[in-house]
Amino acid sequence: MSRGDEMKDSFEENIQFIKGVGPKKAARLKRLNIETVQEMLYHFPRDYDDRRNTKKVSHLVAGEKVTIYGRIIEEPQISKIRKGLSLTKVKMRDDTGSVSVIFFNQPFLKKNLTMGTEVMVNGKVKVGYKGLEITNPVYERVESANSEAQVIPIYSTTEGLTQKEIYRMQKQLLSTIKEFPEFLPEEIIKKNRLCDLRFALCGIHFPKTTQDLKVAKYRLVFDEFFLLNLSLLSIKKQFKKQKSSIALHIKDDVYEFIQGLPFRLTSAQRKTLDEIFDDIQRTTPMNRLVQGDVGSGKTIVAVCALLNCVLNGYQGAMMAPTEILAEQHYEALKELLSPLNIEVGLLVGSMTKKNKERLLERIAKGEVQIVTGTHALIQEGVVFHNLALAVTDEQHRFGVRQRASLMNKGANPHILVMTATPIPRTLALIVYGDLDISTIDELPPGRKSIKTFSASKKKREDVYTFIKKELDNGRQAYVVCPLVEESESIEAESATEIATLFSHTIFKSYRVGLLHGKMPSKEKETVMNAFKRKEIDILVSTTVIEVGVNVPNATVMIIENAERFGLAQLHQLRGRVGRGDSQSYCILIHNSKSDIAKERMKIMEKTTDGFLISEKDLELRGPGEFFGIRQHGLPELKIANLFKHIKILKIVQQQIKELIEVDFEGFLKEHPALEKKLINQLRKIDDEIPYS
Repeated sequence: MSRGDEMKDSFEENIQFIKGVGPKKAARLKRLNIETVQEMLYHFPRDYDDRRNTKKVSHLVAGEKVTIYGRIIEEPQISKIRKGLSLTKVKMRDDTGSVSVIFFNQPFLKKNLTMGTEVMVNGKVKVGYKGLEITNPVYERVESANSEAQVIPIYSTTEGLTQKEIYRMQKQLLSTIKEFPEFLPEEIIKKNRLCDLRFALCGIHFPKTTQDLKVAKYRLVFDEFFLLNLSLLSIKKQFKKQKSSIALHIKDDVYEFIQGLPFRLTSAQRKTLDEIFDDIQRTTPMNRLVQGDVGSGKTIVAVCALLNCVLNGYQGAMMAPTEILAEQHYEALKELLSPLNIEVGLLVGSMTKKNKERLLERIAKGEVQIVTGTHALIQEGVVFHNLALAVTDEQHRFGVRQRASLMNKGANPHILVMTATPIPRTLALIVYGDLDISTIDELPPGRKSIKTFSASKKKREDVYTFIKKELDNGRQAYVVCPLVEESESIEAESATEIATLFSHTIFKSYRVGLLHGKMPSKEKETVMNAFKRKEIDILVSTTVIEVGVNVPNATVMIIENAERFGLAQLHQLRGRVGRGDSQSYCILIHNSKSDIAKERMKIMEKTTDGFLISEKDLELRGPGEFFGIRQHGLPELKIANLFKHIKILKIVQQQIKELIEVDFEGFLKEHPALEKKLINQLRKIDDEIPYS
């Protein structure tokens, strides 16, 4: 399979040396993260063109995805609809009639689809202005409209690399490779009645029947979940091996502090605090996740844990993803703990060199007992006197490596991580599988539910009238836009445009502020502080305010182009209001006719339960970036879907628990192929994770 007609029986061979590839194609494949034979074979089809079930033009029905064969009967017509959007329209005919086929932003097709060309198109049928049309389909030139019908894989591709080329490469590899190295133990393959790896890879790329595809997919999904769960178990066991010299005893003063709070902790908060206190009294470092909905009171739980750490004579740290949130935690900790003579410091990137050096010196001496900050906390030069507890807020914004770096700042300190992105528990075991999990699933009593409404762009004036009413009552409002500046390629509202429009026309008698991620940190901080001090009435912002900002007087949240956000993000944004005693409102302005977008708006109107919303988000969108898998450091799932394949996930988790968890190292020694695969997987997750 290498140079000449020879081929190594190895999945690890560089794809460049495969017959018919070469340096140029290898460079293009690298853009798809394909460098080896194995990576090529695991570049799975994103869809299939089932040419066995072709349709005639006269039988087309709106809403169906179809494959039709025919001949181009008119020269392609190109029209520019708006900036960044052009349409290429062609007409094709078979022996029963003709239909229009429309492609977006592909003007080059004018040369490819000339009159008389025989083509196959595969796409969705829609109702157009002049009858049915097929929009933005996959197409292929064919020598004859009567080509042999078959199931054709459709791959994600890149510039300079066609579907046909990937198809041919996969065909060649699968027909030439002699051995497909199994890594799953034989007993697991037999117990789960899994097909062998050769059948799975052939079946996923070139299925002969629907059943073949189903069997192949089950095996590959099982493999992916098995390796992912095994990797997380390995990481967890490595953390558990690390002995801490710090056992933090629970001090009576902590309970006195809790009794003195102006509110009572909920039962969920108390249960979570008990779990944390149980962990930190052990010599094994705590490695716990606290997940809770927006406003459920995670921060006060962390404050109690940090207080207990200081009362034991040690330092604590709290890391947040943004300077705004870090400062907010700093202010909250100061307000709560200064009466107890506890010194709190703030370490962020925008500090002056002189102030930073002075603070670092005090941290190293132990004079600052609790340090809040951004990722500046884990940079070189930050030395703690005796760090015993490290808290990271909004865990989905940090990776495994960053958490490990924070651990290295002390003698294996206890780790507490928090997230306001609720995840169904079974799935949380995957995303945060290396952590013990606590859930705060109730809101403090007396907190008013945020009233949520969706409105089309036509209702914007009514929305603005409502905002004015709230502002005139002394309240403040957020207006969130998906873009910083106007874009030629994306039709959506921009924060700079809206802020200019508001300040010069609609809301010119009110104070309008602008906040977005491209602004310097100091400028962002100035704007946010002005909003907190009620010096700004309307804050026009991008999603930079998504995480943690607390302004109790803000009672209105307007989200422009709400259809461009997932449910989980809409819920996070909505959580910026409803933080005071007054009734708060969230209005979703949208301009979408898609069924999924409409369903999202309905869900947001019906519920403020973050856990229910997270399940619906998964159902509608799939896991994608909702889980922040890339940020967390976990490998991207190529074929498994955390929502659709939940039954397989549960089977895998149960079997790993039964077969492997008790004698992890012994099991791996008995199965060296699996151990090798696991080591490679761990390297992909993070090169700083210890493995032995």
